[in-house]
Amino acid sequence: MIELEGVPELIDPVMVAAFEGWNDAGDAASTAVAHLDREWKGEVFAALDAEDYYDFQVNRPTVFMDGGVRKITWPTTRLSVVRVGGEKPRDLVLVRGIEPSMRWRSFCNELLGFAHELGVELVVILGALLGDTPHTRPVPISGTTSDPDLARRMDLEETKYEGPTGIVGVLQEACTHAGVPAVSLWAAVPHYVSQPPNPKATLALLNRLEDLIDVRIPLGELPEDARAWQVGVDQLAAEDSEVAEYVQTLEEARDTAELPEASGEAIAREFERYLRRRDGGGPPGGLASEGGDGTSYLRDNPSGRTRPPKPPKAGADDEDSSED
Repeated sequence: MIELEGVPELIDPVMVAAFEGWNDAGDAASTAVAHLDREWKGEVFAALDAEDYYDFQVNRPTVFMDGGVRKITWPTTRLSVVRVGGEKPRDLVLVRGIEPSMRWRSFCNELLGFAHELGVELVVILGALLGDTPHTRPVPISGTTSDPDLARRMDLEETKYEGPTGIVGVLQEACTHAGVPAVSLWAAVPHYVSQPPNPKATLALLNRLEDLIDVRIPLGELPEDARAWQVGVDQLAAEDSEVAEYVQTLEEARDTAELPEASGEAIAREFERYLRRRDGGGPPGGLASEGGDGTSYLRDNPSGRTRPPKPPKAGADDEDSSED
């Protein structure tokens, strides 16, 4: 039995979750939840027992010094709560951690136990996948659910994916079987520039989340980071004619695919976001969705790359499995 002492009664709570690992290309999803936690000063009220779900040879603990005393931080999943003010205040339960190494069903059941005790009305799981999408265009965001009624009400796709899945897909199905409304939001990250961070994809996820749950999310420096990321990738792609040609091919394919859509719905959504931010004193959201930041990308990274990897040759097998 999960007992939550010290957690006040929540207002229209929504659980927002993201997990590092297979479902987190460019760290876009986990960074989005971290942004919410930081901007709204989330208070951690629970952490899952790391011994139950993690292989420490895969996700190793870290040692740090605290006032001269050595301490260890164990890899786990933590839950925090934030209150979003405004005319219609509501609470968000933020779940951030690492995809578990084992006991996925128990892991999901424990999270659903918290959701039940807190009266969560909707679970939104953020994910990011590698895709054939150009970094120069707005980041594609797909919203999926296994609930046909929820798909109609919230203008989402009813998922038809079949194949390997990660903790995002497993948790969404666990929510469905438990009768908890659940939605997954997926950002498509360009596979030729997959190294984290990807602030443009993080920003796109937050904009879509803002529309979905009808809250104004403070973006901080994220729009400027996103613009700088795109400028940085532009410069690196321009240095390699093969990559530049490949990006142009992706742009043409994307533009052709979107041309038949008179995107009135997208324009209306951007205008609504603009009004929401104007009324709240923040910057227009329309510009934010186009930006990018490459400062961190241009630094050395663990793989040793200082430029985008070259795209696969035509006909090469795609090794990245992604989930709709």
